[in-house]
Amino acid sequence: MDLGLAGKVAIITGSSRGLGLASARALVAEGCNVCICGRGEDALSEAALELAAAAVAPAEVLAVRADLATEEGIRDVVDATMTRFGGVDVLVNNVALARGADIVSTTDAEWQEAFDQTLFPAIRATRLVVPSMRARGGGAVIIISSIFGREAGGRMTYNAVKAAEISLGKSLAQQLAKDNIRVNSVSPGSISFPGGSWFKRQQSDPEGIAKFIAAELPFGRFGRAEEVGDVVAFLASARASWVSGTSVVVDGCQSRSF
Repeated sequence: MDLGLAGKVAIITGSSRGLGLASARALVAEGCNVCICGRGEDALSEAALELAAAAVAPAEVLAVRADLATEEGIRDVVDATMTRFGGVDVLVNNVALARGADIVSTTDAEWQEAFDQTLFPAIRATRLVVPSMRARGGGAVIIISSIFGREAGGRMTYNAVKAAEISLGKSLAQQLAKDNIRVNSVSPGSISFPGGSWFKRQQSDPEGIAKFIAAELPFGRFGRAEEVGDVVAFLASARASWVSGTSVVVDGCQSRSF
């Protein structure tokens, strides 16, 4: 299916690996120009080379090293994209981090970090790209949330920021529909990729993870990053022109919510 993304411009935050990289890969395969960004210079350079090799013309790849937890970092990414490509059509808010444990032992600093690393980058990046999308006649914003933003499970801080992202996506969709800007969140389940948390757990505790898979994952396996990336590419395209304000679950029937 031709998604009509050739020549469009996308920013994917937190895109040197995992779901961000998979989203960028799916977009460049459709001919979309992409800006990837992150803090790790080596990982970012490797990702840029991989994407350049996979890109379908006229796609180009821009890599920007930035701390996305800061207002300056987000602005640097958007400014570099605007300078290189002249505008933004698609924003994928993917960067996220949430640490901590239970309510007693989780500090204010850990709570603040979760919001600084997850929710505020999505708020700031969206705020900065909306004027360009309006000028270009529309666009698409996609927020990578989680099934644990929709139901209980996982780390407390992670649940809170992921639920906030889904709520943010709905509010933005209602605000921006008049500008032909669609906003959706994507809620993956347990996804494994090299270097990711599930991958590491499987390496350190294969027996325990095998029990988890048998009990929690009906298809008998983890999801793959590209299975999320393909959904992102669809939502970014005009093929999803009547899809806005929703959270698309990509979890192989892992979650329990309706």
